[in-house]
Amino acid sequence: PNGGGRDKMAAPSKRKSGGILNFFGQTPSTSTQNGAGDNKQRFVEGAIIRIQMESFLTYDFCEVRPGPYLNMIVGANGTGKSSIVCAICLGLAGKTSFIGRADKVGFYVKRGCNKGCVEIELYRLSGNLVIKREIHVANNQSVWHINRESATQKTVEEQVAALNIQVGNLCQFLPQEKVGEFAKMSKIELLEATEKSIGPPEMYKFHCELKNFREKEKELENSCKEKSEFLEKMKQRNERNKQDVARYYEQKFHLDTIEMLERKRPWVEYENVRQQYEEIKQRRERKKEELKNLKELQAPMAQRVQAFEKQCKDLETKIRGKATEMKEITQKYKQKQEALERKDKQIEEIQQELRMKKDLEKDRQKRISNTRKMIEDWQKELLAIDKCDNVQPEIDSVSSELRHIQEEKIKADGERTELHRDKENCERERMRITNEIKQLEDMIKVKEDKLRQRFRDTYDAVMWLRENRDRFRGNVYEPIMLVINMRDAKFAKYVEHQIPRNDLRAFVFEGTEDMEIFLKEVRDKQKLKVNAVSAPSQSFAEKLPNRSIEELYRFGFISYLRELFDAPEAVMSYLCFQHKVHEVPVGTEKTRSMIERVIQETKLRQMYTAEEKYTVKVSAYTNKVISSNTALRKAEFLTSTVDADKRRHLEDQVQAINLKLQELDPQLNALSERQQQLDRRDNELRQRKKVLLDMKGKKRQLEQKISTKQDSSLRQMEQDVINIEEEEKLSNDKIKEINVQKGKLVSELMQLIKECIELNMQKVTLVLENTTMMSEKDRLETEHQETTSQLRTLEQQFYELDEKKRRLLESCKDLMRKAREACNLGPDENLPVKFQTSVTTLPACQSLSFPLAFQALPNTLDDIDASLNEERLRASCFTGLNASVVEEHKKRSQEIEHLTGELNQKKTELENYKQRISQVKERWLDPLKGLVEKINEKFSEFFQSMQCAGEVDLHTENEEEYDKYGIRIRVKFRSSTKLQELTPNIQSGGERSVSTMLYLMALQELNRCPFRVVDEINQGMDPTNERRVFEMVVKTACKESTSQYFFITPKLLQNLSYGEKMTILFVYNGPHMLRSTKWNLKAFHRRRRRVQQLDH
Repeated sequence: PNGGGRDKMAAPSKRKSGGILNFFGQTPSTSTQNGAGDNKQRFVEGAIIRIQMESFLTYDFCEVRPGPYLNMIVGANGTGKSSIVCAICLGLAGKTSFIGRADKVGFYVKRGCNKGCVEIELYRLSGNLVIKREIHVANNQSVWHINRESATQKTVEEQVAALNIQVGNLCQFLPQEKVGEFAKMSKIELLEATEKSIGPPEMYKFHCELKNFREKEKELENSCKEKSEFLEKMKQRNERNKQDVARYYEQKFHLDTIEMLERKRPWVEYENVRQQYEEIKQRRERKKEELKNLKELQAPMAQRVQAFEKQCKDLETKIRGKATEMKEITQKYKQKQEALERKDKQIEEIQQELRMKKDLEKDRQKRISNTRKMIEDWQKELLAIDKCDNVQPEIDSVSSELRHIQEEKIKADGERTELHRDKENCERERMRITNEIKQLEDMIKVKEDKLRQRFRDTYDAVMWLRENRDRFRGNVYEPIMLVINMRDAKFAKYVEHQIPRNDLRAFVFEGTEDMEIFLKEVRDKQKLKVNAVSAPSQSFAEKLPNRSIEELYRFGFISYLRELFDAPEAVMSYLCFQHKVHEVPVGTEKTRSMIERVIQETKLRQMYTAEEKYTVKVSAYTNKVISSNTALRKAEFLTSTVDADKRRHLEDQVQAINLKLQELDPQLNALSERQQQLDRRDNELRQRKKVLLDMKGKKRQLEQKISTKQDSSLRQMEQDVINIEEEEKLSNDKIKEINVQKGKLVSELMQLIKECIELNMQKVTLVLENTTMMSEKDRLETEHQETTSQLRTLEQQFYELDEKKRRLLESCKDLMRKAREACNLGPDENLPVKFQTSVTTLPACQSLSFPLAFQALPNTLDDIDASLNEERLRASCFTGLNASVVEEHKKRSQEIEHLTGELNQKKTELENYKQRISQVKERWLDPLKGLVEKINEKFSEFFQSMQCAGEVDLHTENEEEYDKYGIRIRVKFRSSTKLQELTPNIQSGGERSVSTMLYLMALQELNRCPFRVVDEINQGMDPTNERRVFEMVVKTACKESTSQYFFITPKLLQNLSYGEKMTILFVYNGPHMLRSTKWNLKAFHRRRRRVQQLDH
């Protein structure tokens, strides 16, 4: 199509419907054919849902919606079929070299336009991926968008690669210009393309690693070989003069030793004397310093002692005088204190007398008021009584009702007491049962604690299971050690020995789906090390043993293992099925004593005695019975037993008691309310009866009381009056007079206290001063005596040490002179470095450590003399040796050592590479062989269906040369020929096309890629082969499990077989195409039917 024409293309349609959808270049309007969207649910991840092109190659605007299976793109040459292939490649970040047309992306924009656009929508479960590429002609650059947002080309490439789309792989994307190159691919290139196309993501990566590893391995092998040869030559040369070197070193060692011994001997003599001198010198200096200090301390010490004695006598005289004065003042203070206390007592007596008179007057006034009020109340009551009539009938009625109420209360009290007794009994029984249940739960808690201590991961998984039981459909049982309950703890060791620990801590599931959910959560996500087992679908819990236990009683057996414990049915079924607990008997010492007979007669495979387990096997060759026994270990996990039946029974009892208590509470409440009503009515009637009785006999008493109170009591109280004001005045006058006397006494008393305190402070000061003086005087006297004695002793010791020091100094000087002469040292010369450690010069009489070269030699004179004689004798045995051979040997040894280190390092590196190659090879080659076998199976099957033969195999000349591995395709199109390798030279173009197509179809069966594109591969085929290939393409590409397939062809043969799931896209082109706004598929069908009717 040229610039003036309009490009039109057919929409996806099924052959039977025959629907066509036009796309006009200048009108960007589209419509969707029914049926294209029906398959959207079956698109594979990464399949193409929509392709939109704008100003791209032959198209002004076009949108294609392919189907999920086989898509046939049909159209005449030049209409734009291959433009769709180019749009797929470039729209998915492919390079122009993949297509084989123009080398610049700008050449793919329609002529006369500044920019073009390709938009591809890919199916993705998490949401479709829409990639848009704008191509600008001016700068030959592209602008990328992902889901309408700006992106980089690298991001697009990553998104495309994540969906396993490889537009550069000829096994997945074969454009028209590259069809011929497929047959030209070498075996190695074909293998790499196949790995990328249908292999696991890591397969091609492993292949590349193997090739790199092999190159490095070769380099290391060559390097190791060269270094080993050179090292062997060096060792042979060094071995020849090794003996001479050893003899030379031995002679030199003896001569050096003799020299060192001769030089060391005078130094040892000097060192012995010098050490004595240093020790005496230090002792003398210490004694001299001590003597000096004692003399300085002793002189003033006697004067200070005398001064302290005089001061102590003066202080004692002053202390006695102060004590006498304090005694006199204390006597006066006591007299004044006694007088003051007597005055206080007089005041208290006056105040007490006044308070008594006030209280008497208040009491009199209160009694008068109370008496008058009482008389008024009696008069009112008497007046009220006079108004009342006869009350006897009412009293009789109240008494009768009171008797009836009393009978009701007695009855209610009896019922209430009985109900309370029942309630208390129920509560006591519930408390007792609850305590028993708690004890049982504590025993279960012991088992959980053991599980937590020994198998922490299993315990964490139990906690998770208890919180998430709703996630499982069937029953899930906690670890077997928790759900098993021993009927008697003494049998726990048998069960623990029979069931392995891995099963004891295993969870038991009734369904495998639940087990997979559980393991995925705790193992994969939480990374916990737990075990899980599935109970058998058919229950073995009640399966009978081969022999009843009664038949085994005579051998000392008491029970089968199954009868010794309780467990849920699913757990018991698993244990019976897996560990045969229903067929393993438990015996006693009697069984042990007759074990040979038991083995021969019972034919049991496993059995337990009191402390051992016996296992019996029969040899398959000799039929000889072989038995082995194992000592039982002490039980760890199942010793805590819980009676499950008892627990269920106790829980039922608690539930029954709670129901009974719920029934008793309403009855007690009703009785309490009834009793309260009776009590209130009884109180009301009793009060009324009392009032009536009081009214009946009260009038006479009231008249008598009123007369008595008025005549005697009230009149007498009014006469006994006390004048409080006068009494208060008299008391205050007395108190004032006494207070004046108290003030004088207090003033005198305070003066005495001040004098006493002042004297006491003076006395305390004197006592403290005297005590300090006495203590210091005693200390000085003691020190004076001690220093006098020490002074005499130190003087004698100092004189002795001084004389000894003088003698040793003379001896040291003489020995030092001899030692320096032995080392050939002048008076001012320093000691040679080889003899030094930390001392570089040797001043006279200065401390010297042994030289470093002397350290390995004897340290006593006797040993040195003996060593000298021995070394001189040995050195005389060696003659005629040269030092040059030693230098040569030493240099060569260093080179050998260096080469050995390098060789070992290379060998280690080589071994590491071999191990890595072995590991990667195993992970690459085995899956690759399986993959090639599958390809060969499909490839051969396709060729057989065409009455031809074909094979695909993995070819290599050397198994270790990983860069030489390749896929070899061999085909035979005529029965008279042999299988021949597919090459560009042997087969014809049509045969190569058929082989290429069938190989791609074989890959289609195994393909991981979301879609495959093949452009005009059928051009060189003859009609027969083209028909066969087409049928195979339809059959293979329309399967449910296959990926999307694009097959581009300019023509189709007549009467081909089409599949229901394939989609055909017709591409038309020309200036007279119908506009897209007028495109109506239903109208076309109607017109077609009318034309057919007119024809008939």
